[in-house]
Amino acid sequence: MTSPSPAEAPQPIGTSRPALVARTVAVPVARVGDLLALLPEPHDAGDIVSWVRKGEGFVGWGTVATFRAKGESRFAEAQQWWRSVIAEAIVRDDVDEPGSGPIAFGSMAYSADSDDESVLVVPEVVVGRRGQQAWVTTISTDATLPAANEPIERQPAPRDPGVVDFVDGDLSAGPWAAAVEEAVERITAGTLDKVVLARSVRATASERIDPRWVLSRLAEDYDTTWVFAVDGLVGATPEMLVRLERGLVTSRVLAGTIRRTGDDSHDLALAGSLARSSKDLEEHEYAVRSVCDALTEHTSSINVPDSPFVLHLNNVMHLATDVAGVVDDDSTSLALAASLHPSAAVCGTPTPDADRVIAELEQMDRGRYAGPVGWMDASGDGEWGIALRCGVYDSPDSLRLYAGCGIVAGSCAEDEVAESVAKLLPMRTALGG
Repeated sequence: MTSPSPAEAPQPIGTSRPALVARTVAVPVARVGDLLALLPEPHDAGDIVSWVRKGEGFVGWGTVATFRAKGESRFAEAQQWWRSVIAEAIVRDDVDEPGSGPIAFGSMAYSADSDDESVLVVPEVVVGRRGQQAWVTTISTDATLPAANEPIERQPAPRDPGVVDFVDGDLSAGPWAAAVEEAVERITAGTLDKVVLARSVRATASERIDPRWVLSRLAEDYDTTWVFAVDGLVGATPEMLVRLERGLVTSRVLAGTIRRTGDDSHDLALAGSLARSSKDLEEHEYAVRSVCDALTEHTSSINVPDSPFVLHLNNVMHLATDVAGVVDDDSTSLALAASLHPSAAVCGTPTPDADRVIAELEQMDRGRYAGPVGWMDASGDGEWGIALRCGVYDSPDSLRLYAGCGIVAGSCAEDEVAESVAKLLPMRTALGG
């Protein structure tokens, strides 16, 4: 997206800057309705934020503060910036729920070597919904608390982007399949256990692509996912990297995938084969182990189910495991996300070896694809998913879409290409392709 203005640029701790002033008031749930329908038409894709699942979550618009960073210290710098902002903030929160009060939405680059910036965005207006509670938070840099009567109005429906063309990104299907075969050879030779390889596709529309169009279609078609938008990155992730709420941390691990056919009886049989697949179970075990190892450093206890369950999405099914623990240090949700990133689900095992293979074989910069995306409130509680099934704006009428597949010893290049096509389908369908 565009570079921050001097007022938005990150400032070292201790530098004077306008303090944030936040006001949160409760509103009737009926007044809120469909959260995504409240988003105004943005001048730029980065003007709106979203974190919505099954009608709950947050939407926001406008920007009152922004932080950007690159490199190895991007997570630590972002957390330090947010803590300093909150330490100086003036807050009146009449709701006192996770996500009420001042809130930052974030999207972090996958790699420390990425040319893309990690970003935290604080919107001017946030509308939240959780169960039977709803609220509006207004945030400014004025010396007085914002008014509590921010209007909530359903906006006109976004227009479709017209005809959309899709072309291969850095690697077409053929060379990418060759990269998969090379990865399998290295795994078989004992160089590593698993590696996740991704590919990209560029979507270009005949008209401007309104991010609200993409978000609303993703929410309609994939209501069990978290539909997100942060600084021009839009998507629908099924994978909760980490949730922190009042000391309890949870993480949903997805690894091992099979495409659905649309025939319920056949899909049920496929789900059974997925649950018995030694290749997929091995891939899943690596991912669960990497999450548990990372969370152990921050928790007094961890609960891990004995076996995964099959998560059914509209287009694919995944092996899934929910890990839970009790945090025994002062880690924020972003710090926990940093400790988990990159997990075996998006990188591989061992992590350093898999990262080197990714850098060599993918032949692209992932940017913020496969990095943590989500939100964090003033207490440090929050939710961070993995930016999957997503696209990032290159221009008002063009997005780069991404999909990745876990490669292990038993992987077949042809099958992995088919899996990548299935994982690109949500964004292609949302765009009309």
